[in-house]
Amino acid sequence: MQYAAARYTEVRLDLTANLLFSGLEKDAVDFVDNYSGTMKEPTLLPAALPTILVNANQGIAVGMASNICSFNLREVCLTTAAYIHNRQHNLLETMPAPDFSTAGELVYVDKQMKKIYETGRGSFKLRGKYRINKKENLLEIYEIPYNTTVEAIIDDIAAQSKRGKFREILDVRDETDLNGLRITINYKKNTDVKMLVLKLFDLTSLESSFSCNFNILVDGKPKTMGVAEILDHWLRWRQDCVRREANFERQQKEDKLHLLKALELILLDIDKAIALIRLTKTESEVVPNLMSSFGIDQAQAEYVAEIKLRHLNREYILRRIDEIALLENEIYDLKSLVASTQRINSKISSQLKEIAKSYGRERLTSLIEPEEVPVLDEEDLIDDYNIRLYLTEEGYFKKLALTSLRGNFELKLKEGDSIVQEIETTNKAEIVFVTDKAQVYKIYAYEIEDHKPSFIGDYTPNLLELDDGEEIVLMYASDGKFTGEMLYVFQDRRAVRVEVNHYETKNRRKKIVSAYSDHSPLVGAAYIAPGVDPDFGVINNQGKLLIFSASQVVQKATRTAQGKLIMSGSKHDKTIETFLRAEQLAKIEDQEYYRVKKLPGAGRYIKELSAEAKQLSLENLL
Repeated sequence: MQYAAARYTEVRLDLTANLLFSGLEKDAVDFVDNYSGTMKEPTLLPAALPTILVNANQGIAVGMASNICSFNLREVCLTTAAYIHNRQHNLLETMPAPDFSTAGELVYVDKQMKKIYETGRGSFKLRGKYRINKKENLLEIYEIPYNTTVEAIIDDIAAQSKRGKFREILDVRDETDLNGLRITINYKKNTDVKMLVLKLFDLTSLESSFSCNFNILVDGKPKTMGVAEILDHWLRWRQDCVRREANFERQQKEDKLHLLKALELILLDIDKAIALIRLTKTESEVVPNLMSSFGIDQAQAEYVAEIKLRHLNREYILRRIDEIALLENEIYDLKSLVASTQRINSKISSQLKEIAKSYGRERLTSLIEPEEVPVLDEEDLIDDYNIRLYLTEEGYFKKLALTSLRGNFELKLKEGDSIVQEIETTNKAEIVFVTDKAQVYKIYAYEIEDHKPSFIGDYTPNLLELDDGEEIVLMYASDGKFTGEMLYVFQDRRAVRVEVNHYETKNRRKKIVSAYSDHSPLVGAAYIAPGVDPDFGVINNQGKLLIFSASQVVQKATRTAQGKLIMSGSKHDKTIETFLRAEQLAKIEDQEYYRVKKLPGAGRYIKELSAEAKQLSLENLL
């Protein structure tokens, strides 16, 4: 915990520390001077198990990369024991994957894990665990990946929220306490919680990759090794530790046996030994006299001389001498152990199994198959909400979230500019712009930042990178399905209908050339929704207005078809000057600027503009 400050330096070792320190007092490893030269310290701890695999480790000193993940202690011990007996043992059977203290989930891919075990390099994905409280609209994260922190996850959520990625999140807080880790996320009602969780995995460190680099110092030199090679090096090192411990114990027992041999000689004539010591004039002569009288060396003579008077009885001496046979058997056994690699391996294996039994625990990190991990498409990460699109006469484009249009608002436009088209759609819509150069430009709504009502908008030649002199004549928004038709009216009095799906592409093309026929300049275009038959109007160069329905225009299968004539006329009526969409037509029909003449058998109405109307511009009429 944060309040466990660094000043608390005195600790009591846990019982498991015996697994690391047992053997230090038996010369199991080499000792060197400490930093001040006042003490000796071990170069390595005589660990009874491969701790390099149990304790996660990152980096070796300065500038040397290493990243070793942690494995389950019980699995490591049992796997090592199995490897000792069979070098061909499949390590994945008994130690399937790493295990981390922060638990979580590991996405298990057999091929990836085999590569890590064989080469010491590779990566895998870790995921946090969560639970959902639907009654209170809470998402609680209670386990996280090992290589992240609670603070990092919360910071990620905050950063992505500022970018508009988590609009459904109301609040996030750290509620970790003595009962355990917990990140609580408060979300809006009607939120798709599963989709929210997937977004958290994708956009934050709640899911992260662990890159393995088993770079280990062996005899002072760095080496990248797989798990089997690590176990092989550890086993050879551990065998040497066991031999050194056995030799240390044997030497201790041999020294004791050597002293007891002197007692065996003293037993032959205890009275002589007592008299010798009693009659010796000086203390310094006691040991030499014992050595010469009984044929023993100085160490044995010192041992005899130090025996207390109360111990100079036959019973005590006989008990000590009985130890001789036991010590001889133990010394023989230790010598046999040192000489037999098989016996050493058996001892190491027994120790490992006992450790697994005494200190082992179940895995904390659970394994999940890739099939159990839903994958988000890029589109799933896009925040979807309702928007309104505006296109102005001077070519400015505005995208506003409907939430920004609540209440009183003023839609700012450039001076003298006016809105020519307005569409309501969603942030995931694909917007199609038709230009007067027989080209179509496409862009997704979410690729454009939301504008404020006070912003005049993006200039379409810059937004879409239009060609010089190219202008937008129509805007259309697809909700994912390109349905309906496009109506094109040309200056040579021809018109045509083509299916909108001609502009649907799978590879996200941003520009389509030859979007419609370029045989004659385009006067106007309109989108026709499925199931509707709106009226449109065209005005020719003689001021005559033709009103027609969409169904009366020929439909063609190819988008570059020229279409057919929709307006007859004399040699002076050869061109269409103006196209009126349905909403424009509705405005002009209410005014008394024209009179209606019906063409016989044509089923259409020619409305001839009055002289007064001819003098007015179309902008004034509308």
